[in-house]
Amino acid sequence: MVDTVSLQVNGEAHTCPPQTALPAFLADLGLNPRLVAVEYNGEILHRQFWDTTYLKAGDRLEVVTIVGGG
Repeated sequence: MVDTVSLQVNGEAHTCPPQTALPAFLADLGLNPRLVAVEYNGEILHRQFWDTTYLKAGDRLEVVTIVGGG
């Protein structure tokens, strides 16, 4: 059985437990899921799919923080 899953986040290697949902992973990174946009394996991942997206080995995430202001 695999203890961790290896993936790339913004070009850096990260690991997480198997079957980690995307929102939980973002929280573990210290990110507020409401304030980020996520590209998942080259495609923008709409929020409606986040809760059903479970990270697996080799996934590539690009996480962009949304900054407000003017």
